[in-house]
Amino acid sequence: MGRHGVTVLALVVVLAGFALPVRAAGDLRPGTVLRVDPATVPSPYAGVSIANSPEKIARTAAMMPRVADGWQVSLFASALLHARWLAVAPDGAVLVSESAAGRVTILRDGNHDGEAEEQQVLAEGLVRPHGLAFAHGGVYIADTRAVWFAPYPVETLPVSLHQVTPDGALGSGDGHWTRTLAVSPDQSTLYVAIGSRSNISEDPLPRASVQAFTLSGDGREAREQRTWASGLRNPVGLAFQPGTGHLWTVVNERDGLGDGLVPDYLARLEEGSFFGWPYSYTGSHPQPDLPAVRRPAPEVAALIARAVVPPLLFASHSAPLGLVFDRSGDAIVALHGSWNAEAPRGYMVVRVPFRDGAPVGDYQVLVSGFRLGDSPDGAARVWGRPVGLVWAADGALLVSDDVGQTIWRVSRKDGGTVGGKAGR
Repeated sequence: MGRHGVTVLALVVVLAGFALPVRAAGDLRPGTVLRVDPATVPSPYAGVSIANSPEKIARTAAMMPRVADGWQVSLFASALLHARWLAVAPDGAVLVSESAAGRVTILRDGNHDGEAEEQQVLAEGLVRPHGLAFAHGGVYIADTRAVWFAPYPVETLPVSLHQVTPDGALGSGDGHWTRTLAVSPDQSTLYVAIGSRSNISEDPLPRASVQAFTLSGDGREAREQRTWASGLRNPVGLAFQPGTGHLWTVVNERDGLGDGLVPDYLARLEEGSFFGWPYSYTGSHPQPDLPAVRRPAPEVAALIARAVVPPLLFASHSAPLGLVFDRSGDAIVALHGSWNAEAPRGYMVVRVPFRDGAPVGDYQVLVSGFRLGDSPDGAARVWGRPVGLVWAADGALLVSDDVGQTIWRVSRKDGGTVGGKAGR
């Protein structure tokens, strides 16, 4: 369709019953509904592929995230260095991985006013730490080398870390560097999301996959490594859906096929599932110009044939990172925002409604305002980019921002909660 059709980027914005192409969207108001239809993804190279990194600007006191009526947002922590992943300790403290600094920091809100007044370094000397998860009486920390464990709480800081995964189990640290964690509800299995080394190549495992490890009884050793799901170009957020026990991830798809390709996605991970990368995308759409696809070997053809069509697509290049579920079973996702889209997109937190354990097909803007508009050359002007999500002990949603180096607290004005220990 043309510029004013609703399938320009296979993404439509639903406003008051009308569908507008994403080019008309800009920074979207909370409550806006978006949908990407897998049946209308454009052909490869139908649009341009350009580098269009956001223009980062310093935040002023007047620049705040936007939330819907009935909600409020406040600053939980600031002056961080590359604030990425978040986790909440059993005692209510908040942990944040400061990846560029090579450390994990403890944030405490001792007077319960919604703002952390104390920062302590939990662990340092790490190599781009990212994933965090509490289990087995301590915290698991993933960096590019391994998964590490530290008892929690501890009296002496920073702590000494114990290596949990064997050397080399997470692959090399080049390319997509984040390593994100999830521990099964029964604490028997450790899952690690590992991105590819490149945009398109036949990377050997464990790259572009989610790996599973059986944990020892004390949780200090990860054994029996196996590939849980593969064909995932860059899986980041990992979370178990409450009530179902199903593991979900959000994935950053490939670049270079045009402004409307390839949609990023949210997916349920079944053992042995394959999601296409690098041979196909959005199911069995073949990757053009890849030698292994032109004349596929039988094993490659079989993989393409069984590639999963993700149940929920995001606009291409939105860069979904953080993922949590609320008590109702809906997913909350942080869209870090594009760096290579002609029409910038993302830079917001969205809700993905679920019904009967599966996404209904659209997603809704929950938190926006990080984007102030576009520069004359078409780059998004942003003071923040959301990354990690976690439910605080009081049920508020915490959102990390690795541009503004802050953590935001989103809560209901009426004191109600949507997630966490006090959530519905």
